[in-house]
Amino acid sequence: MSDAPASHAAEPAAVASRQRAEKKIFTDAEIVDGFLKTAFGAEYHLAGRVDRIRKYELPVRVFADGRADRKAQITRIVTDIALRVKHLDIAMSDTSDGANVSVKLVRDRDLHRTISNFYGSDRAEEIRNSLDPQCLSGFRKNEAFEIEHSDVILTVDNGDFIFLDCAYEELLQSLGPINDTDTVPWTMFNDNVQMGYFDVFDQYLLNILYDPRIKAGMTVQDVDKVMPQVLADVRAWVTKVNGLAN
Repeated sequence: MSDAPASHAAEPAAVASRQRAEKKIFTDAEIVDGFLKTAFGAEYHLAGRVDRIRKYELPVRVFADGRADRKAQITRIVTDIALRVKHLDIAMSDTSDGANVSVKLVRDRDLHRTISNFYGSDRAEEIRNSLDPQCLSGFRKNEAFEIEHSDVILTVDNGDFIFLDCAYEELLQSLGPINDTDTVPWTMFNDNVQMGYFDVFDQYLLNILYDPRIKAGMTVQDVDKVMPQVLADVRAWVTKVNGLAN
């Protein structure tokens, strides 16, 4: 049995079926490759330079604004992420003033207008043409590549599975691994993959990113130097929290 509670036991059958079929054993090379491809680069260049590690170096507080039932799901997702990422201090905030991650919950018909309000009409049109999103996240960072604030936009009326899939992906990407890649088949940061829960492979990626030895502003070369020690500790943690066989 896992030390952490199963994610969303009452949620759609599509989640449970994916969890049953989930690949949970990965080589070091597969994990490192996935980390480098998602932590460096960006699917859409809203975040400036993309050749450095970007992450929060301060506690992360999340405020969700919108439909009550979806806000409750966001709370459960944030709790799940907190349980599974060892060195990440993340929790909900009661007020928007106390939050550095803002989650906007909107109807699907209002999505494009909301993106326009966030990014301006010209950039919103570029985003729609290049991504055709059902949900979106982005962040602001300082000169040290430390993330200072993230915005997540989610639609509430496209069904439970799509909501969960988008919420996990965008919340996790808002923490730093913002690059989607179609060359890693096990990550939710692949537009061809839908999860609806926090899968084991992506737990590896987020635990590497938030290990204290991985710092905002690091280059690939910097990361390579500490990766063996980081990965050994991350493997032990992910194995424990998911009740995996050693």
